[in-house]
Amino acid sequence: MRVYITGATGFVGSNVAKLYAEYHKLDVVLAGRRPPEQPLPGSFSEVDLLDPASVRGSILTAQPDVIVHAAILNDFPLIYANRRLGWDSYVTATRSVADAANEVGAVLVYVSTDWVFDGTHPNSTEDTPPNPINYYGFLKAAGELVTLERAHDPIVARIAGVNGVHWAKPNSPRSQDAGFGYFVSSLVDALSKGEPFTVWDSDTINTRATPSLATESANMMLRLVQVGARGTFHCCGGESTSRIELAYAAAEVFDLDATLIHTGPPDPTAIPQEPVPQDTSLTAIITATKVDYKLPAVRALLAEFRSQRETGEVQSLAAF
Repeated sequence: MRVYITGATGFVGSNVAKLYAEYHKLDVVLAGRRPPEQPLPGSFSEVDLLDPASVRGSILTAQPDVIVHAAILNDFPLIYANRRLGWDSYVTATRSVADAANEVGAVLVYVSTDWVFDGTHPNSTEDTPPNPINYYGFLKAAGELVTLERAHDPIVARIAGVNGVHWAKPNSPRSQDAGFGYFVSSLVDALSKGEPFTVWDSDTINTRATPSLATESANMMLRLVQVGARGTFHCCGGESTSRIELAYAAAEVFDLDATLIHTGPPDPTAIPQEPVPQDTSLTAIITATKVDYKLPAVRALLAEFRSQRETGEVQSLAAF
């Protein structure tokens, strides 16, 4: 099986690439504007997602069986400052990828987010209607619709509170933010140095989610492809948590000093100018049943994350 990964040099994409190539032994094509800063398994294909001709040419050359569309414009201030660029980077690009996927007969897996929900409906299911409250959530929800209505073989894979190693970069792109991304990495980095870590506590940020481990979400996506699933799915863990609960769980699993953990207000410069959904907890029972998968608890995901940081190797928590 050949898998073409957009955004392969990004956080989620690099985890998809590493798991599929090294653990599942698949033929991986890394698609992006430039090669990864650190070596990743697979062949590189230069592509400009803002150029439909570039997208088509790259995908037709690769002839993949599956396309994992993980690329995003990971710059919230820029998205809000340049709405056209945001739209083209998320929606128009997804349309181009879907059209090329149809042309080569590939399954299209669109990586989406829990932020398509408004944060007032805890434990949203795969069939809960989206109701985004900011432009990022709106763009991702629009990308979901494009995928479902345009691709011949669509899979929308929502992930949430994503943790893991960024295999394409030597360092995490940022520390704690309004979401759960990079939260555990930042906490572990600080506590490992004996430094205090302030867990943000505010109603202006995402306060509860259902954490994912990037490699395990990738594993669930692959299984959805293997069983011939089509539609919308939640590729996350099986347990929701608050930020402070996750912090203490991480300290326990990584054998770090929990007395260094404190709570406090967030950095005002890190808060987006638009509203942030507070409780984006998901349930993934429909997805787990579809792929015959036991959803992992938070500590199981954290234990695998620790193993990846310490060994540089990835694996699946479930043998399909």
